[in-house]
Amino acid sequence: MPDHKQDQDHKQDQGQGQDQGQDREQQRAPRSGWPTQTAVFLAVAFLAAGLCGALQPASGIPPEVLQLTQFGPALAVAAVALLWPGRIRDRLRGTLPARSNGPADREARLPSGNRAALLLTAVLITALSAGGALLTSGSLPVTSPQALAHPLTLLVTAQLIGACAEEIGWRCYLQPLLRTRFGPVTASALVGTAWGLWHVPALTQAPAYAAGFLTATIAMSVIIGLALERVRSNRLLLAGGFHTLVNLGMLFVTDETSPATAPMVVFGAACLAAALPWIASARRAATTPDRIIGATANGPR
Repeated sequence: MPDHKQDQDHKQDQGQGQDQGQDREQQRAPRSGWPTQTAVFLAVAFLAAGLCGALQPASGIPPEVLQLTQFGPALAVAAVALLWPGRIRDRLRGTLPARSNGPADREARLPSGNRAALLLTAVLITALSAGGALLTSGSLPVTSPQALAHPLTLLVTAQLIGACAEEIGWRCYLQPLLRTRFGPVTASALVGTAWGLWHVPALTQAPAYAAGFLTATIAMSVIIGLALERVRSNRLLLAGGFHTLVNLGMLFVTDETSPATAPMVVFGAACLAAALPWIASARRAATTPDRIIGATANGPR
């Protein structure tokens, strides 16, 4: 018996020593949480956008082909990776840490992202924008690809590259980062707000124009965020593909270079209408009891 008691005491001492060692390692580890990482990302993204915008004329690349400001979020991710190299890999993989409690747990049963529905929603936004323009103005401002100064293949490729440069920051890094603290809808809305404010030139237009644009970015961010909620592969191509389809729709169906307020208000309303089914589906999934728990709640039958 004494020997057995000594063994137990020895194991307890070893366990306490291991716990103390883990505590010391945690104390030495960096404690920069999501607010610090978010602040660094946004600061660099906005500064990089301004710098790229200033370099745009000297690059010789026509703005309608590729705007260098689209690379701001990608440069911000690179800057954050220098500060938190281990964490950036998890964010870019789209992994989400488990939470033991909090409001986001109620949304843990969201269905897997539907890749096809995401891309079809981009087409729906263009169709709704076209229909809204037809109802409000009585005409549909369609631009023919032959009327553009550059080949269609070049425009599509450039738009995809630029959209992916943005989405590597917004949806591949910032979205998973904010999901460590917020639920999918809230995190997506916050990303969409930052995404909209990042487009500073759009906010310098009339208040209604800026409101329509900001509504559009928040609604589209919610769509992408919910669609990619449980997607762990090809996130960049999916988000970039959605972004590209919307941009091309604005290019060929609406005059995105025009400061006219009505088309942007219609575009914002179209994005909001397209987002409502996604939000409703997420709410239903969050409030539906788990089937396994529901089936076994009253015991075996």
